[in-house]
Amino acid sequence: MLHRRALLTGFAASAAAGAANAEPAAWPARLISAAEGQVGRTVLYDPAYVRLAYPGGDVPIERGVCCDVVVRAYRAGLGLDLQRLVHEDMARAFSAYPRAWGLRRPDSNIDHRRVLNLETFFRRRGAALRFTSALDFQPGDLATLRLPGNLPHIVVVSHRRAPSGRLLCVHNVGRGAQQEDVLTAWDLVGRFRYAAA
Repeated sequence: MLHRRALLTGFAASAAAGAANAEPAAWPARLISAAEGQVGRTVLYDPAYVRLAYPGGDVPIERGVCCDVVVRAYRAGLGLDLQRLVHEDMARAFSAYPRAWGLRRPDSNIDHRRVLNLETFFRRRGAALRFTSALDFQPGDLATLRLPGNLPHIVVVSHRRAPSGRLLCVHNVGRGAQQEDVLTAWDLVGRFRYAAA
């Protein structure tokens, strides 16, 4: 009887360890799938300021910017509302965020749709990771880049690979949501991995 109990306890511990080990692979897969689900649906790049519902507000699915790809992926894939999370963090620590837009207080209509704010939010959450090259990135990471003119951009890193061997990214840089080989297309400045408890 004691042997059987020890055996069952061992199986349960092994199953729990297996489940814990599977979780990191599970949430990136959900995030990536939700990002990929926007390809062919979000067909326009539209940075226009729009009044949004709060929480859970979004511009129409056929339009948006690079941040909208990320925000939608987190909502649909992980049930996390970056609009609410960023707004609440900015309300608590507004001075920690960039002042690039001349705002005097948080604005739940737009703050989560700005790359510099997302970078700040993820850093404040301890989600920033070191990297030396594009080879360090893993599926489910977020990468921030700077386009010509120092324009901030953000992408979701996929598990799919380009013929080059590099991981593809889901993003919207002007033609709607696309999955492309862009990790080395522009200046790579940030790597983030975020799945809130």
